Amino acid sequence: MRVVVQRSKQSKVTVAGEIVGKIEHGLVLLVGITHEDTEKDLAFVADKVANLRIFEDDQEKMNHSVLDTGGAILSISQFTLYGDCRKGRRPSFIQAARPEVAKPLYDRFNELLREKGLQVETGRFGAMMDVEIFNDGPVTLIVES
Repeated sequence: MRVVVQRSKQSKVTVAGEIVGKIEHGLVLLVGITHEDTEKDLAFVADKVANLRIFEDDQEKMNHSVLDTGGAILSISQFTLYGDCRKGRRPSFIQAARPEVAKPLYDRFNELLREKGLQVETGRFGAMMDVEIFNDGPVTLIVES
């Protein structure tokens, strides 16, 4: 599992002109799932994301998590995170899990975040989405299981 984590001041995702997910303060997650991912991977990454101390305290040090700050999550499925560009000019997506495998895992990952008390907004799995991210910092990290 591979997740790009971006600290955000506000973000939204639209599908065919309709806003399907929107947050103010929090994290945007671009979520990639591969064939070998299991419940253990989902739990590890959900725990890591929820508890990453990447928000500043009063001394401007990264000491607070999204849970500490009351932030929300905007989670976007992103199979292209497993695009392999080493050969040729067209990426290979063979490492990305097929939709019938990835969607239940993606849904479960979001549920694990909700179980931690986080508000989780999502895009629409498999849809062509427009994602607007107001990156705060900018702070962008990659979390992998």
